[in-house]
Amino acid sequence: MSILGTKAVVQIGIVVRDINRTATKFAEFFGVDVPEITMTNTPDKTHIRYRGEATQARAKLAFFKMQDNFTIELIEPDENPSTWREFLETKGEGIHHIGFVIKDMQGKVAKLQEIGMPVVQKGEYTGGRYAYIDSTEDLKTIIELLEND
Repeated sequence: MSILGTKAVVQIGIVVRDINRTATKFAEFFGVDVPEITMTNTPDKTHIRYRGEATQARAKLAFFKMQDNFTIELIEPDENPSTWREFLETKGEGIHHIGFVIKDMQGKVAKLQEIGMPVVQKGEYTGGRYAYIDSTEDLKTIIELLEND
C-alpha cells in the first residue's frame, strides 16, 4: 500500500505570472472555453499557513477539468509569502505540484514528515483542506494532499 493510500493523480498545479493570458492559451490549445478565474478565500476563512506562519497570501485560480477525476490548476499568486510566490520567484513559471485526494490528513502528514517530507503550506477551502508537502529532494516536485469532507 502506498504511503498516501492512493496512486491516483487528480491534479497538476502550474504557477503562472498572468493567469488570464495562460488560461486563454490553454483553452485555445484544448479547444475549450476559458474556465472561470476565481480568487482564493480570505485568510480568515482559509487559515493559511506558510512555513508554519500565518500569511495573508491569496491566489487567482483557474481549473481545467480534463477528465472526471483530473484537473489542471493554474495559480497566479499575489505578493504575500506563499509556496506559490516562492516557486515563482525561485523557479519561474511551471509545474508546482502533483495533487492527490487522501483520507486522514493528519496521519498522512505525520508519515510524510517521518520520512523527511515536511509541510510547506496548508489551509482550508470550502469542503475540505489541503497541505503542500516538500517532496522535492526525493520526488523532484511538491505534492499536494487534498482531503474533502
